Amino acid sequence: MRGVKVITAAAIAVLLLAEMGPVPALADTIEAALVRAYQNNPQLNAQRAQVRATDEGVPQALSGYRPQVALTASAGYQYTDSRQGGQPVIGPTVPRSAGITVNQPLFNAQTPQRVRAAESQVSSAREGLRVLEQSVLLQAATIYMDYLRDSAIVEVQRSNTRVLEQTLKQTQDRFNVGEVTRTDVAQSEAQLAAGRTQQLTAEANLTTTRSNFRRIIGSEPTNLAPGSPVDRFLPSTLAAAVDLGLTQNPNVTAAMFGVDVNFLQTKIAEGALLPTVTLSTQVTQQYEQTLLTQRAFNALTSVQLSLPIYQGGTEYALIRQSKESLAQQRLVLEQTRDQARANVVTFWGQLIAGKSQVASAQAQVQASEIALNGVREEAKAGQRTTLDVLNAQQALVNARNSLVTAQHDRVVASYNVLNAIGRLSPTVMGLPTSVYDPSVHYHQVRDSWAGVRTPDGR
Repeated sequence: MRGVKVITAAAIAVLLLAEMGPVPALADTIEAALVRAYQNNPQLNAQRAQVRATDEGVPQALSGYRPQVALTASAGYQYTDSRQGGQPVIGPTVPRSAGITVNQPLFNAQTPQRVRAAESQVSSAREGLRVLEQSVLLQAATIYMDYLRDSAIVEVQRSNTRVLEQTLKQTQDRFNVGEVTRTDVAQSEAQLAAGRTQQLTAEANLTTTRSNFRRIIGSEPTNLAPGSPVDRFLPSTLAAAVDLGLTQNPNVTAAMFGVDVNFLQTKIAEGALLPTVTLSTQVTQQYEQTLLTQRAFNALTSVQLSLPIYQGGTEYALIRQSKESLAQQRLVLEQTRDQARANVVTFWGQLIAGKSQVASAQAQVQASEIALNGVREEAKAGQRTTLDVLNAQQALVNARNSLVTAQHDRVVASYNVLNAIGRLSPTVMGLPTSVYDPSVHYHQVRDSWAGVRTPDGR
């Protein structure tokens, strides 16, 4: 009986508190693990850098509104031997010149569309970052619960091995006094060997999970507190969850911005057929261009109109290509919405089933404990065989493993639903961490006219 109580505590204490509120102090909590993954995950930090690189597309597009300034200078040696008006002009000169040219675009139909497209690309990149943030947080929550599950299963298997060792010893003692046969001893030995195999398998699984825990969260698992579900952040009905999934899921919003980008790319391609107007100013100072001209100053301001007539048909092909890409992206958006709806429904069903599975597994454990105790008492009275006791013991172990797995699945399902509706974020869950705001870098570089240093000083 003492061994039974040990197994029960090991199997249930790790995960059963998933239904409860705050976790104990001095333990590593699932919230703390999520914070570490959010702050330190290299894949997530790389995606943040990618978003910052995408931000630079906006000042690049805005450069179409700004003047272009070029400074030119030249110097050389020239020897002249000629006649002008019957007079010889012979001698060397050192021609020198310096000038500045300023071109200011006055009208370009493509520039405003390029700016809008760049801004939509920034928005799409931010939604892509949200997708990865949610993915990393979901991976962190899942691996946290995986470790709790696998460590609990290891404890169940270790306790089971100890009980089977005691059972074998008791069977051998009874065999020595003639109460049971050699068959009973062999059955106990076989069950013990199987139990040890299951223990080794569970320990190997735990080692793999520990490695993945370190890879995803960035630290070794130590003194993990029970994980709790996030039902409090979920809507109360499936219909409300589906509505959120279709509007807040970052995969859907990223696809929506993708439609905007492709639409604007079509407008940019059409802008190649429209005229451009440019104001150009050129100032040049020259020295010793000839033997008779010692100095000359030129200043020119002009307005240039360029109207494309025909460029080999490339511009028309680009327009048609852009329209096909736009149609494709609209279909991708519909596909993404359908997938988001399916994910919400699937994970919601898993969450509802998980709650019932936990209750059923708890009832199974209780019934298996009663059955094992009864079989043991009946075996002492000679009404049950050793095999009956071993089968009842294995049934209890299986029930406890099922309970641990059900508790794990129930918590993970709640995180899956939160991810599917697009609300798996530090802000929604109130995680104690500073939230990365991609708009800060965007506003730092959007109106930058010059400079090669990044906002962080690189």
